[in-house]
Amino acid sequence: MLTAAEALAKVLAAMPVWPAEVSDIATAPGKILRQTIVAERDQPPFDRVMMDGIAVAHADYAKGQRSFPVQATQMAGEPAKRLEPGCCIEIMTGATLPDGADSIVPVERVEVVGGKAVLEDGYAIEERQFVHPRASDYAEGAELLAPGRRISPLDMAVIASAGRAEVRTTRSPAIRIVSTGDELVPAGQPIAAHQVRQSNGPAIVAMLASHGYRNTQHDHIVDERRILEERIAAHIEAADVIVLSGGVSMGKADYVPEVLAKLGVEIVFHKVSQRPGRPMWFGMVPGGKAVFALPGNPVSALVCCRQYVIPALNRASGMAAPLPEFASLAGDVRFEPDLTCFQPVKLVSNAAAQVLAMPVKTNTSGDFAALSGTDGYAELPQDKSFFPTGTTVRLYRW
Repeated sequence: MLTAAEALAKVLAAMPVWPAEVSDIATAPGKILRQTIVAERDQPPFDRVMMDGIAVAHADYAKGQRSFPVQATQMAGEPAKRLEPGCCIEIMTGATLPDGADSIVPVERVEVVGGKAVLEDGYAIEERQFVHPRASDYAEGAELLAPGRRISPLDMAVIASAGRAEVRTTRSPAIRIVSTGDELVPAGQPIAAHQVRQSNGPAIVAMLASHGYRNTQHDHIVDERRILEERIAAHIEAADVIVLSGGVSMGKADYVPEVLAKLGVEIVFHKVSQRPGRPMWFGMVPGGKAVFALPGNPVSALVCCRQYVIPALNRASGMAAPLPEFASLAGDVRFEPDLTCFQPVKLVSNAAAQVLAMPVKTNTSGDFAALSGTDGYAELPQDKSFFPTGTTVRLYRW
């Protein structure tokens, strides 16, 4: 049986890289950038004034001048005026530094009387003060954004400043989420005593959306071979990725592996030495479509979705691999089976600026209610059975 690390490596190695497309800047946020963004020009593109006030030549101040005739006013967005010797120009924040000027005096440090700006008594001007020099942020042609990042609102400011009306991004994959089981009943419909609410599907859809994957559809299929085969075949035809939950264990009604084999899905692995989520199944359709069959228990399904499906989607989208995150256990954990344990945790911090992972007990792998207060899970290696408080653990946020 594969270890959790081996299973993830096989998933990532099997994933194709999806093609890029051109997105306009209105639809680019949240997508994966697939090109390098370089500076269109210097930033700032001119010596930029940082304060409302007056622009002067420091040499005039150095000669003892403290009163400056107001030559003109220059607003932000206007071409630079030329400063005459011994004069000043009233200036606004964001304006281009006038030719011949090299220093800005804030408006609160001067008084304009009779057409002259008089310095406050004792105020000293430093050369180049309150001037944001041209190209001091970056120069024309500098690399601003590298491919492989999910475009954030902050990135959009950079893209727009580079003059890009369009950017190359990964095409949003079509994902189909399939819940299997006769016992499942959607919210809002009458439910019998022997039935359970359908929770995995909505939770998986929400988890995918929280990671930027919103082109999803959810379907519920009963445990009948013919219906499973017909509906899963249709989903495979329509989507890039299929995520099933339920029907992958050893029960008499667990038909999913059999149906997937009949549909030509080539198995990569079935079962991983982990808890929760041991029955995890993964395969590929010839041509590059991925099929994940997650266990039906809610905790198992969500852990497997976060541990395998999300990294697979990120890899196929061309997203750069994130740096690993770690935390210190804030409580003892004992786990006897020789399996990797994915322990749900709530994150807290202490005065030493440490990130602490507080273990949260779940009654069973069906206790999804206990997950709602957690931030993620810690990976506890299978070569140990006791993890004392303070143990450094790998952290995965939901």
